[in-house]
Amino acid sequence: SEEAPTRGAHVPRASPPSPRPTRVPRSERDARSGPNAPAHIPRNPCREAPGEGQIATPAREVSVLGETREVIGAVRGATTGRKGKMAAAEDTKKDADAKATKAEKEDPKAENGDAKDDKKAADAAKKPQVEDDVIKKIVAGVGIPLDIGARVQCKWRDGQMYPVRVIERRAGPKGKEAQEEYEYYVHYEQFNRRLDTWVTIAEMDLGTAEQDEPGKKRKHEDAHDEEHAEFDPNALREHEEVTKVRNILKVELGRHEMDTWYFSPFPPEYTACKKLFFCEFTLNFFKRKEQLQRHLRKTEMYHPPGDEIYRNESRGKTTAFFEIDGKKEKIFCQNLCYLAKLFLDHKTLYYDVDLFLFYVLCEVDERGYHIVGYFSKEKCSEEGYNLACILTLPAYQRKGYGKMLISFSYELSKKEGKVGTPERPLSDLGLVSYRGYWTRELLAILKDESRAVMSIKDLSELTMIKTEDIISTLQHLNLLAYQKGAYVICAAPELIEKHLKAAGSPGVEVDPTKLIWTPYNAEKEYANFRG
Repeated sequence: SEEAPTRGAHVPRASPPSPRPTRVPRSERDARSGPNAPAHIPRNPCREAPGEGQIATPAREVSVLGETREVIGAVRGATTGRKGKMAAAEDTKKDADAKATKAEKEDPKAENGDAKDDKKAADAAKKPQVEDDVIKKIVAGVGIPLDIGARVQCKWRDGQMYPVRVIERRAGPKGKEAQEEYEYYVHYEQFNRRLDTWVTIAEMDLGTAEQDEPGKKRKHEDAHDEEHAEFDPNALREHEEVTKVRNILKVELGRHEMDTWYFSPFPPEYTACKKLFFCEFTLNFFKRKEQLQRHLRKTEMYHPPGDEIYRNESRGKTTAFFEIDGKKEKIFCQNLCYLAKLFLDHKTLYYDVDLFLFYVLCEVDERGYHIVGYFSKEKCSEEGYNLACILTLPAYQRKGYGKMLISFSYELSKKEGKVGTPERPLSDLGLVSYRGYWTRELLAILKDESRAVMSIKDLSELTMIKTEDIISTLQHLNLLAYQKGAYVICAAPELIEKHLKAAGSPGVEVDPTKLIWTPYNAEKEYANFRG
């Protein structure tokens, strides 16, 4: 039902109904379309505006023997009926087919001409784009541009020369004829992939260049990669081929501009962008800063979605944690995964984030909540994982936030009453951080002389650290011996102090009393879903 207009409001006056069109007698219609029709009256009734119950069929042109004839199909309205429509369409089709057949008989060479041209174009598009037209130029006894897979000494940021492998190449502004201006995407073989970058010939020592022989495998290609332990060799090669070149070089998030480390599978329309602009509150990303500024003028949310479960002031800064359900805030969590993949090599990006909970750490000030890092965990993990993925953004690294994220994940495990462990494999930085946390937690308990003799099981119940992680940490510290079929902890006070000092500070500490949180209940969620 329509609502009554407000008193005093302007109500537009309804336009008068259009008059019913006058029906033209059949005799007059025949006179208009006959051979003696007046010149000012069009002979084709379909050129006129259709009257009530009439449908005007557009004219189409058919080229036959160099002559152009206009085939006019006019279907009269309800008066002609459905049979008349079908008959008119069938006659038009037969007429066109007959004339096309006649044209093919008279000019057999023209048969399927367009189809052949389309096939040639499709075949040309399917051919791989190879650089066979690249002209090699000899410089210092080496042909340039260098081939993909070539190895050469290249200058690093510190001015030293290191061996690199050419992963990709691209022509410079002057095209393929300017061989010296080619750019090369190289991997420093002694460094992590996050340091791969674009360089030029000027930064290389061409006297050390060497090409790979076809079919020859390098030792490093068959080496075991702990970060990609879940990949078989074929899957690992495919992963490296897809992610070998960074597609996004920089991101801007709030006040920080960060160089990216790895490839991230952003939507195709963003692959040509070298820099993306993220909203630090909603994580929407844009190609241009003007788009971001327009978005910020409209947004009214200055914190992540979800529930704030922790807030505390430490070291003069206020920090907060938000719990975000991937099922309820799907777009935010997917954008968070896109952003995280730029700084994580081993991360497998899940577009279906419904099965995960995300815990986002923020710094709080008068401008709002600024994302520092996050970790995710499965809602129901059969393996007992209390953390699936963890990241501290580069702008906030070396400030103790990574240690805080790990500590917070174990505080959640303590509140759940479940022993937890991070999902494998761990990245190189992740392993260092976790080993430091386990060392500080375990040695702090072993250092306390008031406690009775501790077993590994007792340590696990106190810290909620999995027994396998306790054993590996103590073995790494040379504090564990295997005697008479059992592990024995050999921890002298001086040795404990030495290892505690080497483990460093605990970072930003978590105050368990400030945590207001209820563990996820899958049965309750299912009951709510069923209604």
